[in-house]
Amino acid sequence: MSAPQTQARVAAGNQAQILLVSTPSQWLDAVLGDFDLFLQDHAANERKASTMAMSMVAHYPDRPELVTAMVDLALEELNHFRQVLRLMNQRGVILAADRKDPYVNTILRQVRKGSADYFIDRLLSAAVIEARGAERFALLAGASLPTAIQSFYQTLARSEANHHQLFIHLANQYFSAAEVAARLQDWCQIEAEAMTALEFRPCLH
Repeated sequence: MSAPQTQARVAAGNQAQILLVSTPSQWLDAVLGDFDLFLQDHAANERKASTMAMSMVAHYPDRPELVTAMVDLALEELNHFRQVLRLMNQRGVILAADRKDPYVNTILRQVRKGSADYFIDRLLSAAVIEARGAERFALLAGASLPTAIQSFYQTLARSEANHHQLFIHLANQYFSAAEVAARLQDWCQIEAEAMTALEFRPCLH
């Protein structure tokens, strides 16, 4: 087993406690069947992740730790977007128009209203989405792809795992550990149901 594959398995394993179900092999088959289309979707997701982080800054300007973390995250996600775009340019792939993301939309519909409920749900929904991203990037790092692309997704898997932990950490800064743990269980179930309802497409979600 190659180094990227070994480290990818570790990154995927680190998400075992948060993800209730694993991504089926059919997803990886779909991605490898049209990797260029996947890259277009991946680029869109990185750009949207950067925008989401900055929306948190705008929504909670009075929370310094959150603001600092989200600015750093926005810059990191934007750099990931640039890296995916560079890979696309190397392969002659252009950016595509945004498409609806049924997975993210399904998850976000479960965010509750009300100041405190909305805040914890924004943090924990992001945590489970990042956990799924870590798992799927780890699968790509171990797939039959050129070594440079394997290494790229190995790095992204680690980053997404760190982002997952960041959102859990932030939730624990503003809410009790018991409240975070209880609501996180709810979000794990929501995420599992959203993931299992997906069609197998060459998309991140």
